[in-house]
Amino acid sequence: MKKAPCIAILGTGSEVGKSIVATALCRLFVNKGLRVAPFKAQNMSNNSGVTPEGLEMGRAQIVQAEAAKIPPHVDMNPILLKPTGEIGAQVVLFGEAIAEKTAREYHRKKDMFFSKACHALDRLRLAHDLIVMEGAGSCAEVNLMDSDIVNLRMAEYADAPVILVSDIHRGGVFAQIVGTLACLSNKEQHMIKGFIINRFRGDISLFEDGVGWIEKKTGKNVFGVMPWYDHFNIEAEDSVIIENPVSLPTLKKDTPAIAVIRLPHISNFTDFDPLSSLKGLDLFFIEKPQDLSNFKAVVLPGSKNTRWDLRWLKKTGWGDIIKKYTDSDGHALGICGGYQMMGRYVHDPHGLEGIPGTSEGLDLLPLETVLKAPKTTTRTRFLWENIEGTGYEIHMGETRRSSGDGLFDIIERNMVPCKTEEGCKTNNSKILGTYIHGMFDTSAITQKWLATIGISHIDVPDTNHLEVKDKAYDLLAAHFEKHMNTDAIFDLI
Repeated sequence: MKKAPCIAILGTGSEVGKSIVATALCRLFVNKGLRVAPFKAQNMSNNSGVTPEGLEMGRAQIVQAEAAKIPPHVDMNPILLKPTGEIGAQVVLFGEAIAEKTAREYHRKKDMFFSKACHALDRLRLAHDLIVMEGAGSCAEVNLMDSDIVNLRMAEYADAPVILVSDIHRGGVFAQIVGTLACLSNKEQHMIKGFIINRFRGDISLFEDGVGWIEKKTGKNVFGVMPWYDHFNIEAEDSVIIENPVSLPTLKKDTPAIAVIRLPHISNFTDFDPLSSLKGLDLFFIEKPQDLSNFKAVVLPGSKNTRWDLRWLKKTGWGDIIKKYTDSDGHALGICGGYQMMGRYVHDPHGLEGIPGTSEGLDLLPLETVLKAPKTTTRTRFLWENIEGTGYEIHMGETRRSSGDGLFDIIERNMVPCKTEEGCKTNNSKILGTYIHGMFDTSAITQKWLATIGISHIDVPDTNHLEVKDKAYDLLAAHFEKHMNTDAIFDLI
């Protein structure tokens, strides 16, 4: 059976726009009548989601699958590395956590992981008309080329033409492109068929000479210059807001504000996208400890290293500040790792997050957590009183309440009906905790939580979140098609 062709989107560096270009191409090609699937052999991110089968994969490829109008599958992201510290990461293979490894340990087995990724790609190629591949970071990290299984080596295996994405907003776009090519062998240079210049501000006609210079210097096409965009409301793999948290936010007198603590190992920051898009509400990711009295609520988000981030909260003074805030009737919400931190203790008898031991929690909720395998990964339906919501769970560990009430009633996990309580709340519902990511994707749940923290005047649009995202993918594809030489891109395949 004939395998589908592939096209590879690689970059001159990290955060140059590979993911958004791949997403645009997925929607563009599927709108042309092709059966399209995304693929990224190896993703390093703490922003993950759950497939319909209850398996874990990177959210960037989940977004791209949505753009391609197909369910996400772990073959689209066979290897997910979730950083747990400076040199280590949890390795998720085909949706299941298999080990904690340092970079050196992982690289020793790179050939095995490459083989697994190739098999995944082959399966996708047999089931679709086109595969849109995405690389990682820079494709020309000369010190890592021998161990790189996601960029040019994978493109060569797939016999995929390569489009190189560069970000002009950062400056130095000419050096990015020419320098990348200079670091590659003649064979690798030949694989690159052209360039996309991303995030141009201002009058694009002023860059025509720049396009001409690049094409003359390299002998390759510039497929287009993408104007600056920030209005499509499409999930980002990485976030400028996350990487550059607000130090001292300016609070508006008549606008309620919510503080999300920017933990060192924050995960699943896209949980808060629906809140950040609401008119009349300010949401800030905050790293530097400060007074919280003027915020309507404080949120502890997910974490890939709960005990490390818990120590950070206490060392920086955040723990005392949050405790003072809640003692003064402030509202608090913990999600996943943040939920675990809110309890009395977090036990790690097997050293899943480092040295085995027990950490004292913030003692905001009457519960204890034991970190242990296997990892829970579910798509979840739940009730908050009489309101139904959906989300997903990704966590290592079991949390038990010694008193208090459950927050949600679970009615389904991975399409299997069930009836159990989840989460925890104080008697006055001032302090809430849950393992469920994505709860704010349900408008009615968002409205209820806002009312719970004393915000009842903000209108939460009663919209289907999937429909909103679907329209955003079409807008992105139209924007891409308007500014790219799509005929030349089609000719590559």
